[in-house]
Amino acid sequence: MAYEPFTILKSSGVPLPIENVDTDQIIPARFLKATERKGFGDNLFRDWRYNQDDTIIKDFVLNDPTYKGGILVAGKNFGSGSSREHAAWSIYDYGFRCIISSFFADIFKNNCLNIGVLPVKVEPTFLKDLYEIIYENPNTEIMVDLPSQLVLVEENNLAASFEISSYKKNNLLNGFDDIDYLLNIKNEINDFAKKTLF
Repeated sequence: MAYEPFTILKSSGVPLPIENVDTDQIIPARFLKATERKGFGDNLFRDWRYNQDDTIIKDFVLNDPTYKGGILVAGKNFGSGSSREHAAWSIYDYGFRCIISSFFADIFKNNCLNIGVLPVKVEPTFLKDLYEIIYENPNTEIMVDLPSQLVLVEENNLAASFEISSYKKNNLLNGFDDIDYLLNIKNEINDFAKKTLF
């Protein structure tokens, strides 16, 4: 198992209504030296969280104690730019298990799905409503239901469905990366190989 299985996530959301956030903003290139997935969360949005002298930028949302939770509510075209896997690693390592946006860069989206972060694409109007709800009450509970493929804010009667491939959905539900999936069907692969070869 590569990560904790994802089924239903209930959490408050962290609003980041900035469009065209690229992977270098998510995790600057100077922090890409490590090859393991650990520790990248410390430098998530590093240049937005800290000044050059390492003092905290107080008005950045991740430094604002008002907002917390395992869901990042991001602007349109999140994760554009280079294909670095470290961007997804830093999101996961920081503690986010889901990102909600109206559009994701494809490579970033797939990198997230491979490590247990669920990227949920919603309509721009839904995203706008979600921001308004979070700003009005930062403790509002958002439910992301992977089995039903729904995002719900029950107290505000807000709901949206989302798409995900059946393969990636199954992997997330089981905590599998691609290697875990292949190991899980090892017997089937061996049986197929025997029938094909002999």
